[in-house]
Amino acid sequence: MIMSKLRITIKDIAKKLGISPSTVSRAIKDHPDINPDTKEKVNKLANIYGYRRNPIALNLKQNKSNTIGVVIPEIIHYFFSSVISGVGDYAYQRGYNVIIAQSNEDFQRERSDVFNFLDNRVDGILISISKNTKDFTHLRNILEQGTPVVFFDRYAEDLETDKVIVNDYEGAFNIVQHIIDQGCKRIAYMGMNNDLLIGKNRFKGYKDALEHNDLKDNEDLIMDCDNYEKAIRVTEDLLKQPSPPDGFFAINDATAIGVMEAAKNCNFNIPGDIKVAGFTNGLISKMSDPKLTTVEQNGYKMGQKAVEMIINRLTGNMDQNYTARTITLDTHVIIRESTTKDQ
Repeated sequence: MIMSKLRITIKDIAKKLGISPSTVSRAIKDHPDINPDTKEKVNKLANIYGYRRNPIALNLKQNKSNTIGVVIPEIIHYFFSSVISGVGDYAYQRGYNVIIAQSNEDFQRERSDVFNFLDNRVDGILISISKNTKDFTHLRNILEQGTPVVFFDRYAEDLETDKVIVNDYEGAFNIVQHIIDQGCKRIAYMGMNNDLLIGKNRFKGYKDALEHNDLKDNEDLIMDCDNYEKAIRVTEDLLKQPSPPDGFFAINDATAIGVMEAAKNCNFNIPGDIKVAGFTNGLISKMSDPKLTTVEQNGYKMGQKAVEMIINRLTGNMDQNYTARTITLDTHVIIRESTTKDQ
């Protein structure tokens, strides 16, 4: 019985209908040489028994998988989740599958993920590098083998390949300027290690905004802090200083929420005593109390643009002997209650 099989084949359908396997194959592909009555019978039986083309055999024959691998640092981060959503929606519309791997901010795991993707014959790779990735040999090797790579958000500056980023410098400068406009003069920076370019660019935006307003940057207010838990500890220490900060710029929303939690623990009013701003515009920024002023990072759009770039490379819509392209998405400040009572 056909139904007893785990996977029905073209030969099974052909035997049941008394026709050749090649006729079944062409009928499923809607070949014009096959009469409509035969097509209807073949497709009806295929639907009844849940026939699906064998993707492995098809991929080997066509030397492509229509699959794109995506490596992200953290799947729980709202920004990266929104990137994945953008990637998935656009890829689905173009007939591509997506496989996702999480490096968990670990270089060795990132390297392993990348090579596992190659073993599984992905057509191309989208990647946002981990905090700890300083050696890019694994990515350079992939490019040299002819597999396209597109960076999103975090990238290796010395690799000549496509990337989609946001204007981190502009976003940081503008939001710090907003905090200054609210009357703050001692603004703390809560950021990550500056090996990553996004950290360097956001830190430069912070420093340049201070300089633009004739405010000196204070080393005691520059903290290596980029997560919720650490933000609580660091902020409580800062607020115990004789001259505590009157404003905080955090490199991401989760860190900013940690700052606000610590401020409440220390009986500081937000935004009365201190102003707090983040970077991402994730769901928590709209659900916090008070609601968080932040920078829109455009994760969904970034995901769409990244997968669009790689599909264009794969389908030959761009010259394969290309000069690498960079798409820079604009940011904008979302003003909420954590920096002004007027919202």
